[in-house]
Amino acid sequence: MVAIPHKPYLEQVDPPRSPRETLPTMYDLPSESPEEPGLPDEFHDLQPQLLSRTLRLSDYSRDNCFTASDLNLYYDVNHPLWYKRPDWFLAVDVPRLYDGKELRRSYVVWQEGNSPSVVIEFLSPGTDAEDLGRFCNLTIVANDMSERAQSTPKATSRDATSPPTKLDVYERYLRVPHYFVYNRYGPQLRYFRLDGGLYQEQLLDSQNPIAWLADLEIGLGIWQGVFEGIAGYWLRWCDRSGNWFLTDTEQAQLSTEQAQARLLQAARNLLATGMEITQVAHLLGLSELQLQALQSTD
Repeated sequence: MVAIPHKPYLEQVDPPRSPRETLPTMYDLPSESPEEPGLPDEFHDLQPQLLSRTLRLSDYSRDNCFTASDLNLYYDVNHPLWYKRPDWFLAVDVPRLYDGKELRRSYVVWQEGNSPSVVIEFLSPGTDAEDLGRFCNLTIVANDMSERAQSTPKATSRDATSPPTKLDVYERYLRVPHYFVYNRYGPQLRYFRLDGGLYQEQLLDSQNPIAWLADLEIGLGIWQGVFEGIAGYWLRWCDRSGNWFLTDTEQAQLSTEQAQARLLQAARNLLATGMEITQVAHLLGLSELQLQALQSTD
């Protein structure tokens, strides 16, 4: 057990000091546990990068939201050492940097003021019960939504002194509006939306599984493609029409390709007027070999 450093005694004042002043901060709480078994695999490193790099929020700037992966998330002031480590999460209406000036060591909800709006867990062998809780063996089938009635919480024999499961934390403690569990081996995306204080699983199209998050005006779906040289099925963000948002690298490559296409079209137009290849090459900064190749394809 890690001891929490005690803050210097603060004499009570009227009005009382805020919890932000008197409760543990990320400086007081451990950022990692050396005894925690296992290390993230390469997928757990790459997939969060794609999620963060394709995130586009119309109502929040990059300086007014925070994304993280495998970061301690402290959620219960009555048990300040209890935490979860989501594979990826998004919190909005909080500064990108802690207090606007420092990288976070952890995310302490009672200090930040806002719980995450989105949490995504990547299913691994043996994590089903922790990630899915009562939904572990429940599957929603199209045209038979009655199974949702079976997804209400049931009493468990969990020791009150032991931390709750991830599903319980996201649902009851943090009240995260959008919770996703992704099994890349399926691939299968499961979406749980908070409704009346409880998670209800939402039916997604099995052929084109995209979830629309109306409050954030963004969609999340499974994209088949190549990211960082690895072909696979990846989660990424999209607009309402299902158009995938580009990473910064993809956007730069697209801009370069578009600029090159405009340049070659300008060269075609000048050559069509009868201008000599040498003149066009000098004017547009292209090589004569490029222009000769361009002529041969026209």
